[in-house]
Amino acid sequence: MSKLTITDLQASVITDEGETPILRGVSLVVESGKTNAIMGPNGSGKSTLAYVIAGHPKYTVTSGAIDLDGEDVLAMSVDERARAGLFLAMQYPVEIPGVSVSNFLRTSITALRGEAPKLRTWTKDMKEAMAGLQMDPAFSSRNVNEGFSGGEKKRHEILQMGLMQPKIAILDETDSGLDVDALKVVSEGVNRFKNQNDAGVLLITHYTRILRYIEPDVVHVFVDGKIVATGGPELAEVLEADGYESYTAAARA
Repeated sequence: MSKLTITDLQASVITDEGETPILRGVSLVVESGKTNAIMGPNGSGKSTLAYVIAGHPKYTVTSGAIDLDGEDVLAMSVDERARAGLFLAMQYPVEIPGVSVSNFLRTSITALRGEAPKLRTWTKDMKEAMAGLQMDPAFSSRNVNEGFSGGEKKRHEILQMGLMQPKIAILDETDSGLDVDALKVVSEGVNRFKNQNDAGVLLITHYTRILRYIEPDVVHVFVDGKIVATGGPELAEVLEADGYESYTAAARA
């Protein structure tokens, strides 16, 4: 069983003007087999939390701690965090011209495991994972995210996650840019990954529509760089009906 523990995390973004505080004391726990959803308005710091966990150099942690199974995540480099079992599906995946999906994935797996998977086994595993996400086999020969639609980018992110098998997956607005059919396929991929690997999921989203397919165990309301309310799945329905105004007003008060 794995556990990601975030304690009183505070972080700033580095700009030309200096450092601007974004995270203002975030504490939460993500455990194996559980899905935590973080919901909040634009600009509340949700994506910053994801990037700080992953180790993005643009952000500076000013206080607090991130712990994964007894190990200090903040002391790890980005690649060490990935090898320790953390995975980030980005809201805006980057293009990598000249690198095929197949080569990118196999190289990533090799870096994580310390040895290359056997080619015959790898090809079989990749084809099965792609079929589960309704991806054409020819997709594996395309350059990473180059010319991909929004749905293709998100399916590729979930494909990576399924093959890498992290302990904790952080999904930053995975529902962004997806039509209904793609949303269902991607959600099924997330559920399959979590159930097969007993993994923990931290799902960041604005809207409740993805939560109709990926049922959260815990819902956190994120406003002004911190969690201001926590509840069960029913909290998402309250947010759908009433919005964030009462929480943002309380944070400003």
